[in-house]
Amino acid sequence: MIVDSDVKKSINGVKSALPIVLGYLPIGFAYGLVGVKSGFTVSQVMALSLFVYAGSAQFIAISLLSAGTSIVTLVSTIFIVNLRHFLYSTSLSQYMKYIPRKHIPILSFFITDETYAVAITDLQNDSKYTEGYFYQLFLTSYTAWVFSSFLGAVSATLIGGSINVGLDFALPAMYIALLLMQISGYKKVFISIFSGLLSITLMFILPGNTNVIVAALIGAGMGVLLDKWVRNL
Repeated sequence: MIVDSDVKKSINGVKSALPIVLGYLPIGFAYGLVGVKSGFTVSQVMALSLFVYAGSAQFIAISLLSAGTSIVTLVSTIFIVNLRHFLYSTSLSQYMKYIPRKHIPILSFFITDETYAVAITDLQNDSKYTEGYFYQLFLTSYTAWVFSSFLGAVSATLIGGSINVGLDFALPAMYIALLLMQISGYKKVFISIFSGLLSITLMFILPGNTNVIVAALIGAGMGVLLDKWVRNL
């Protein structure tokens, strides 16, 4: 019975990744198109997908590198943009404590906005998933991103000329869908709206993408306070 349960939970990692795969296909395709259109080779575009694996960071890298930005500026910008991953790792660590430590460095590489959103939703329902669940969720998503990037890059070399396929909507649409997957109950609705509005407000005040980090931290704190307030009623 234990073996069957573990196998079932591992298979669910692939099933849980399917919404991410559907979201990654148009976004990765758009990234590949933009990368080649910006003057990079298919190999260079693919190297970013294989070794960086961060959609927003890859789009930023393509933009900054094509503009001749220095490496220091490039690295520091991407570092700030991806600071939110510290929050993701901290949140997931409580669920990964049952996983052998040798798997943690490998699994950490594959954490993205989307895989975190799906994983945290699954783990709130059952916190006893094995490392098999994470590997299948992460690797399925990773494969979809790399594959779609390759298709986009190759298509750009075949199409040539001016490329404008209208895929700008794909990234925000996927984030909205992932957010809706996690919202259940009035408290989460309130925190989501509060954090979103706060992030938009801070966008006009704080430099770079630090508004996302600050809004996330304040929103998390507000959630804790709200939870304590409700329990004390």
